[in-house]
Amino acid sequence: MGKVQIKDLESAVIKFAGDSGDGMQLTGTLFSDDAAIFGNDIVTFPDYPAEIRAPHNTVAGVSGFQVHMGRKKVYTPGDTYDVLVAMNPASIKANIKGLRKGSIIITDTDAFTDKALETAGYASNPLVDQSLADYTIIKAPIITNVKEAVAAIGLDNKSAERSKNMYVLGILYCLFNRNLESTFHYFEYKFKEKLKVLDANKAALTAGYEFALECSDIKETYRVHPASLEKGRYRNVTGNVATAWGLIAAAERSGLQLFLGSYPITPATEILVELSKHKSLGVKVFQAEDEIAGICSAIGASFAGSLAITTTSGPGLSLKSEAIGLAVMTELPLVIVDVQRAGPSTGLPTKSEQSDLMQALFGRNGEAPIIIIAASSPANCFYYAFEAARLAVEHMTPVMLLTDGYLGNGSELFKIIKTASLPKITPNLAKPNEPNFKPYNRDAETLVRKWAAPGTEGLRHRIGGLEKDYSTSAVSTDPINHEKMVKTRAAKVEKVAEKIPDQIVHGEKQADLLIVSWGSTEGFVKAVVDEMIVEKKSVGFTNFNYIMPLPKNTADLFSKYKKIIVCENNMGQFADYLRMKLPQFSYIQYNKVQGTPFTMKELHDKFNEVLEDLK
Repeated sequence: MGKVQIKDLESAVIKFAGDSGDGMQLTGTLFSDDAAIFGNDIVTFPDYPAEIRAPHNTVAGVSGFQVHMGRKKVYTPGDTYDVLVAMNPASIKANIKGLRKGSIIITDTDAFTDKALETAGYASNPLVDQSLADYTIIKAPIITNVKEAVAAIGLDNKSAERSKNMYVLGILYCLFNRNLESTFHYFEYKFKEKLKVLDANKAALTAGYEFALECSDIKETYRVHPASLEKGRYRNVTGNVATAWGLIAAAERSGLQLFLGSYPITPATEILVELSKHKSLGVKVFQAEDEIAGICSAIGASFAGSLAITTTSGPGLSLKSEAIGLAVMTELPLVIVDVQRAGPSTGLPTKSEQSDLMQALFGRNGEAPIIIIAASSPANCFYYAFEAARLAVEHMTPVMLLTDGYLGNGSELFKIIKTASLPKITPNLAKPNEPNFKPYNRDAETLVRKWAAPGTEGLRHRIGGLEKDYSTSAVSTDPINHEKMVKTRAAKVEKVAEKIPDQIVHGEKQADLLIVSWGSTEGFVKAVVDEMIVEKKSVGFTNFNYIMPLPKNTADLFSKYKKIIVCENNMGQFADYLRMKLPQFSYIQYNKVQGTPFTMKELHDKFNEVLEDLK
């Protein structure tokens, strides 16, 4: 390569793409971890096929991992790529729309066989037919070079080829002026009992770096300086891991034992896996035989006095619906985490959507309202998981936390905090031998009943799936009593609005256009609104994390804008909910149901279109 110019960038987006067996998820994770260690702010977006082993060299089988790193706060994984790592022809075809003129493509020339080109749908080789003339192509015979690099280690060909993703990572480290030490440390920890694999990965990483040093196609390298972050200790964390940590923190701050009753389901399984690692903290994890057993075991644990959790995705939530109604009727604290995915039914299990909102609100028989909140970034999954547990325990009712595949699998920097800095959670526990105890005795202000675990001296009681008398808790079929109990349970949930924060606005507090989102669309919309504020556009933005009940100032906030547009990754479920709760306002919908988040360009164009209509 010789001496090349180093170009400073504010941010960079790298997309890793290849077949499911090419290790792109791991490569992207290692690159993003290194960026985090270096001090960049990051947002990642894994994107992989629904099939466990998709057909080799097909566009449908391409697995991807996108990393956006910056020297300032980044909110999205990025619209377009500065660098595309394409391990085969199908990876280029699947991601060509994300490239712009001048983007860099790093690819393995060994993978461009006639058969691979035909399977990917190419009539000719794009590396030689000038169809990629608008991009800088870094071509390397990666498989050949990797075999040469690890030849002395004594691995068979198949094992040697597995290191090809590390070769690509070495090229990227050179391209972005990073050192290899953090990844070497990872190898030494991961493969400390597999010395040949350890040596092979180190050799491949080093060979890729040295190839880039000598590559004549690389005319300049890049540098993204560390971000100015608040002082503290950070780590790169996925939303699912952050959710698990938030629940553990809630158990500590409430003084309750954490119990998870769950069944594995994409994309929520990682929460179960992470919680299972923390038995030393008193966490009890039960992997049930199905979704119904998972939630019913959690309800039993709640009855016994534990902080009870169940996790799932949309199809599993459908199966849990009757048991959620049971938790409503028994007025037991329960946290249901729904990591949403594209449906209906099995749908697109590895793709992200916000399409479970109506199911969360109304997907139960009878009148069975529950508290619903939504996380909006991978890192704040920690805080909203903690908040879901707090609300469930302090208000004696189920709480559903909505995340989604983008949040659960995506990652960003998370500042490690001391658990003691979090609010104390106060369970509404009945005292032993409490005089005149009845299960449905309530606090006059909050309507919250007392929580008496079995074995508490002098407080034997019954609760269950049949309606109970308001005063005695005996089974009751009296129609007046039933209506009173239904209204009381609903009022208890509505009163939670007094205990949650007011809705806030980013941008102008009174303007032409209010942009509304909820949950995971926040980062994408906020990034666009920041640009529009610089452009002096008359806009405000608010993202909803508290959905049922809505913050008590919502109507007042909405009244200060001429137009309201609601952006969500579904067909308009939150907009329809707002029409039900606040019908005095008109709502413009902007929806995307493609299994992928909004792009900033899509949002920017739509918001400008609405502003033009106001002129």
